[in-house]
Amino acid sequence: MRVGLITPRPDHPLLAATSALLTAAGHEVLVQDPFSEDAETEADVYLLKARTPHALALARALERRGARVVNSAGATALLQDRTTMAGLARSAGLPFAPTRTFASLADFAAGPPPAGPVVVKSRHSRKDDLVARVDTPRDLRELAARYPHEPVVVQEFVPNDGWDEKLWAVGRHVFSAHRRSELALDELDELDDFGTPPAPRDRTGLVHRVGEVFGLQVYGVDVIGTEDGTPLIVDINAFPGIRGQAGAPEALAALTLEPGTATLPTCRS
Repeated sequence: MRVGLITPRPDHPLLAATSALLTAAGHEVLVQDPFSEDAETEADVYLLKARTPHALALARALERRGARVVNSAGATALLQDRTTMAGLARSAGLPFAPTRTFASLADFAAGPPPAGPVVVKSRHSRKDDLVARVDTPRDLRELAARYPHEPVVVQEFVPNDGWDEKLWAVGRHVFSAHRRSELALDELDELDDFGTPPAPRDRTGLVHRVGEVFGLQVYGVDVIGTEDGTPLIVDINAFPGIRGQAGAPEALAALTLEPGTATLPTCRS
C-alpha cells in the first residue's frame, strides 16, 4: 500500500514512528507537500496532518478523485471554526462549554464587562492562536489592545480541579493524560508544583461520540476536570500530535491500513 503524508513535518514523532511501522511491514510512505496545488504522487490513503487552507484544498481535490483521506477535509475544516464546532457539539447533546461569538475582541471589550472570569479564544483555530483567561475589566482592555481585530469566542471560566484532561482517539483506541491547566493558575500553588493528578476516568464513550458527531478518525478532545467530576468539553482538534502515548503509532498504522489485510504489531491502549 502507498501512504501519503500531507504535512510539512514528516519528522513529527507520531508520524515518524507510524511511517517506520508501515515501512517495516512493506508499505511505501510518501510525503506530500501541503502547499502543492496537486498531489505529486498517487497514494492509496492520505493522512491529513496539516490544517492550513492549502492543505485542506489539496485534500478536497484528492477526495474528488476518489482518494481516502484521514481525517476528511470537511471534518478537518469544520473544527477550524470554534463557533461551528460548539454549535454542532451542543446540538448533538455533547457536554460542550457554552460559547459566545464576537466579530472582534474589541467588540467584546466594548460591551458589558463579564460577571466573572472568562476564557477568550480565537474563533479560527490555528497554530499559536489566542487562548487567554480574563479575570478583570482591565485584563480585557489590555488583551483587546493587543488583538483588537481578532474574531473570538468566549466561554465562562468553570471552577475546576486545576487539571485538564487531554483525550486522543485513533480509530477505536483512546489515549489520555492529565496536564496542569495554565488557565487555572490562580487556584494552584505553583505551575511547577505538579502534585498528584486525579484518578483517570473512563471517557471512552464520550470520545467515541465526539468522533461520530464530527466524522473524525484521529482527533483530540480537551475536557475540563470540573469539581463534581462532570466532563465539560472545551475544544476538539483534528489530528493532534499525541506525543508520548505508548501504542499511538501502532494504532495509527493499523487505522491507515483499514480496510487492508496487512498486519502490524498489536496496539497497546
